[in-house]
Amino acid sequence: MRTARLRTVHPVLWAGWAALAAGAVLCVIGWYGVSGERYAERQLPYLASCTVPGAALIVAGAVLLTHGRGALAATRVEELYGLLVAAEPAEAGDPATSAPLAVSGDLLMVPGGTLWHRADCPLVSGKAEAVPVDAKLLASGELGPCPICEPVEETD
Repeated sequence: MRTARLRTVHPVLWAGWAALAAGAVLCVIGWYGVSGERYAERQLPYLASCTVPGAALIVAGAVLLTHGRGALAATRVEELYGLLVAAEPAEAGDPATSAPLAVSGDLLMVPGGTLWHRADCPLVSGKAEAVPVDAKLLASGELGPCPICEPVEETD
C-alpha cells in the first residue's frame, strides 16, 4: 500500500520543484531583459514572455509542493490507520474482553467530580479521597455514571 501511493506522490513533488526552478529562471531572464531596455515598449516583450510566465510557474510549483506534501501526510495517516486496523481483534468468547471491568455494588465519587463509580473502578480504586456517593447528589442529577465501569443507580 505504501509504495504504490508514494510512487504517485513523488512525481508531484518533483514536478513542483521543477516548476519552481523553471519559474525562477524565467523571472531572472525577464528581469535581465527588462533592466537592459530603457523604454517601456521594449520592456513589454520580456515581461510577457519571461516574467509573467515565470511568476505563474512559481505559483504552480508552490501549489504542487503543497499538494504533494499533503498527499504524503495523508499516505502516512492511511498507513498508520492500516496498522491499527490490522491488529488482531480479541475473540468474542475471550474471558479477558467479555468480563466486566468493575463489578462491585458499592458506589464511590471523588469530591468535586462529576461521575459516580463502582468501588473497584480503575479510576477510583486506590484513591484515598474517594468517598461513598451521596444519595442527594444522585437524586439531583449532579453526578453521572462512569463510562468505564458503568454503574447502575441504586434505588432505595
